[in-house]
Amino acid sequence: MAQLRRDHQQFVDRAIEVILIGPDSAASFAQYWAKEAIPFRGLPDPETRVLTDLGQEVHVLKLGRMPAQILLDKDGIVRYAHYGTSMRDIPSTTEILTWFDREMAGTAKPQ
Repeated sequence: MAQLRRDHQQFVDRAIEVILIGPDSAASFAQYWAKEAIPFRGLPDPETRVLTDLGQEVHVLKLGRMPAQILLDKDGIVRYAHYGTSMRDIPSTTEILTWFDREMAGTAKPQ
């Protein structure tokens, strides 16, 4: 999440809305977002319905939920997905935005 916070403006510049989905309660999300001044939205998913639908995996022996970075278009179609195999397997902002600039830039419309 630190990478997303640090690089948030690069996503905004491309009209990409960052939404972090987590298995925590709404109260927990609200408290953390306020305390840390997170610049993007958070979606609490305590029953993990959205996380499961998006294919995020859980591996108890690897510290729980594996990282997943997913770009959906405005119609809800998955355009990019990276499912990490470890807690360190997270693509860089540069990797994600390079893909976006190459594959999606012509279809994105700034807000």
